[in-house]
Amino acid sequence: MDIHDISIVVPTCNEAGNIPFFLASLPDAIQLIIVDSSEDDTPDIARRLRPANTYIVQRACNIAQARQIGADVARTHWLLFTDADILFAQDYFERIRDISQGDVVYGPKLSVTGFANYYRWFARAQGWCHALGVAAASGSNLLMRRLALKAVGGFDPQLTCNEDSEVVWRIQRHGYRVRFDPGLIVYERDHRRLERGALAKTVHSAARCALLYFNLIPARWRGRDWGYWSHSHRPSAKSIHNRRSRACN
Repeated sequence: MDIHDISIVVPTCNEAGNIPFFLASLPDAIQLIIVDSSEDDTPDIARRLRPANTYIVQRACNIAQARQIGADVARTHWLLFTDADILFAQDYFERIRDISQGDVVYGPKLSVTGFANYYRWFARAQGWCHALGVAAASGSNLLMRRLALKAVGGFDPQLTCNEDSEVVWRIQRHGYRVRFDPGLIVYERDHRRLERGALAKTVHSAARCALLYFNLIPARWRGRDWGYWSHSHRPSAKSIHNRRSRACN
């Protein structure tokens, strides 16, 4: 796979402290699409540090909508969804070049700065779930064909979390090939959610994913995150309503 045929899609919301490290882990040649809902300097930092091959859309939206906006902007055959608090392993893009099978490929998220055991066990659980036929994909490390995403109607715009797993289950049920590659590694560098409670985060994710997988969440509840996100770090739609979409090429 040629990296020129991949667009990286990353939603951002007040990631000024993370975005420089994220950008430094990217190859210059790959296309980056940032869908930003920030009130801080995240988009300005991105423009300054990566002026080429970077497209920035500023829009007040939730994470599922942001991922879909980025997918709609992309013109490449492959989409790589990730988050701004991620670092790509040094061999990540070399490994991508060797991928020749699958319509969706996802890998683990590990850590070298904290909660390393938690992330290792989570990666093992991903492997066990995948072996049982249930994809356990994460939007931090999710590569897919754009046509596969389009075939299932894209991300569910109602979802404010677990949108990554849910869309992959739909893709899998449509007969597309989904692979888990344990060697395709990204690293988390921001552990605020785990610091607020690793057990609570795990139970929350497992419970919501189970209900989503079996389609047991009523439509009126799909947009609720059940306290997962810290609202103090989220901008209001009104605060960025008048910002225009911008691009830097």
